[in-house]
Amino acid sequence: MFGCRLCTGRRTGRAEAVVRYAERWGRVCARHGRWGLDADAGCGIEHLDLRGLPEVVVARRRWDGVARRASRTGAAPDRVFGLAYAVVCRWWDQALAWERERIWPARLHQVADGDAAADGKFSWWRAIARDAVVFPEVVAVADALLDPAMAELVWVDSGAGRPRALPADGMFCRRLGERVGRTWLGPLAAADHGGPLIAWMGAVIRRRRGAGGPPGYADDPWWVRQEHQPVTMAGQLRVLGKERRAPGSGTMWRAVVPPEQRARIGSLIDSAEEQLLQLRGVQSGPTADVARQLLRGLDHSAGLIEAAWKRTVVAAVNGGVPLEEVARWTDIPADALRSMLTAGKQEDGS
Repeated sequence: MFGCRLCTGRRTGRAEAVVRYAERWGRVCARHGRWGLDADAGCGIEHLDLRGLPEVVVARRRWDGVARRASRTGAAPDRVFGLAYAVVCRWWDQALAWERERIWPARLHQVADGDAAADGKFSWWRAIARDAVVFPEVVAVADALLDPAMAELVWVDSGAGRPRALPADGMFCRRLGERVGRTWLGPLAAADHGGPLIAWMGAVIRRRRGAGGPPGYADDPWWVRQEHQPVTMAGQLRVLGKERRAPGSGTMWRAVVPPEQRARIGSLIDSAEEQLLQLRGVQSGPTADVARQLLRGLDHSAGLIEAAWKRTVVAAVNGGVPLEEVARWTDIPADALRSMLTAGKQEDGS
C-alpha cells in the first residue's frame, strides 16, 4: 500500500511517496484522515480522503478490540477479518440492486469529492474506494461472527437437534443486518446460497452437531474458499480496461436491463445452484434410486441454467452488444443465435 506522505514528512522531513506492507485494517491513517490505496493498482492516486467519513476511523479503533477478542478465542485475527471482508465485499457486489441501500452510496460520493458518477468514472470509483467504504461493515461483521450469541442463533435457525433448511427469515441473518445498520438486509443475506456467509454458518452447524470430517479447511469456519476471495483493486481495474475496449461496453448492465429481467436471471441461477447443492446429499442408497434422483435433479438444473442463459443472451443483445460478439461468447453461430432469438420472441407473442 501507499503510506501517508504527511506522516512520512513528519518523520523524515521529506514528503516522499512511500510503499509499505500492511494488513487491510492498517490502511487507515487516523492522524490525517487518509486511506492508503494499493500500490500495484496503477490508479493514479495514493490515498482517499476520509475526513468526511469519521466512521471509518472509528471502525479502525474498534478493530483493535475485535482482534484481541479473536485472539482470546483462539482465532487468528487476520483470518477473522478475511472472512468478514469476503462477506461484505460480496454484499458490495450485490448492492447495486439494493434499492434500500443508502449508506454506501453516500460514502462513495463523499470520497469522490461529492460525485462518484462525474466524467463516467462511477465504476472506477467503486473499484478504488470499495475497501474504504465497506470497512466499518467489515469490522461489524467480524465482531458479530465472533459473538457466541450469534453462533447460537445459527444453531437455532438450523433446527438445533432437529435439522432443517436455513430459513430466509432466520434470526441470525436478521440480527446481522441490524448490527450493520440495515434492518432489511437479513432475507437478502440468507438467500445468498453458496456465499462465504452461508459457508461459515454451515461450518458452525457441523461443529455443533459433531458431524464434521477429519480436521481440515472444510471444517474451519474462518477458511475462505478461493471462489469467495474478493477481486483485488488491480483486478477490477484490469476488467474495467477490457470492458472499455469491448463492444457494447458504453452502457451499464443495470441501465439497459429492466429490474424484473435482472431479477429473473438471478432467480434462475440461484435456483439452479440450490438444486445442485441438494444433489450432494443423494449419493447413497440403491443404485437405481440414486441414479434416478441425480439424473432428474441434473435435468432440472440444466433447464434452469439454459433458461438463464437464454435470458442473458436476450438482455445482452437488447442492451446494445452486437449479435456477432454474443455468438462468439456462446460458441453458437450468429445465424443460429438469431433464429433462436426470433423463435423466442414468437413464443412470447412479441
